[in-house]
Amino acid sequence: TAGMVGADLANLANEAALLAARRNLQQVTMQCFEDALDRIMIGAQRPLVLSPEERKITAYHESGHAIVAMMTPGGDAVHKVTIVPRGQTLGVTQFMPTEDRHNYSKNYLLARIAYGLGGRVAEQVALGEVTTGAENDFQNVTGIAREMVTRWGMSNSVGPVFYGADREVFLGREMSLGQQREYSEQTASMIDQEVKDIIQERYQFVEGILSNNRPFLDKMAETLLERETIDANDIAAMMRELHLEKPVATASR
Repeated sequence: TAGMVGADLANLANEAALLAARRNLQQVTMQCFEDALDRIMIGAQRPLVLSPEERKITAYHESGHAIVAMMTPGGDAVHKVTIVPRGQTLGVTQFMPTEDRHNYSKNYLLARIAYGLGGRVAEQVALGEVTTGAENDFQNVTGIAREMVTRWGMSNSVGPVFYGADREVFLGREMSLGQQREYSEQTASMIDQEVKDIIQERYQFVEGILSNNRPFLDKMAETLLERETIDANDIAAMMRELHLEKPVATASR
């Protein structure tokens, strides 16, 4: 529950109590809290039946997110992976920060981009085909990379300059519906290229992780197809079985 304030915790407790009542339980169990947290964080389960092929794609996609997160230093811990459709998604990899964060390091942001790309790369590496399932992932990682370049001075090419603000354009008494950048087209092109370079470098980094850990990828996908939902303990057991260790080095660009 890192990052939750008092109102969030109260909402979680209320949701857990409702689940306990629906299940005719005498007390609110830890499973009620787990299910309530899932409902709040990733949405309610959907009565959607996936084809065997879609389940396989989803299993590899979510396994890619989870494995890259496990093998990339500096990011959040994997809490749960599921291929049960929830909310607007066909599957979810749920991350659980170990502490409240008020500042974000460059390594942390690069890790976020890496495991955001893990789903698409897993499809490519394991299945030799890509799908539309990575649309939201691309939106998220592009947003992070652009903020790194334009707001947080984390690009060597662009430098420690703030390019995040647009100013409104006034034409006489009328306010234009458009906005005008306070930098040139040349700078805009440089920003776009740097955003692309950051994502491309992370994409290649993720390709290396998943190609080098193909048995882990296959094992997790097969387990998800069999059990539908796994947690951090299950993933740790797989790593022990495959004699894998989490990395200790930092990843930087």
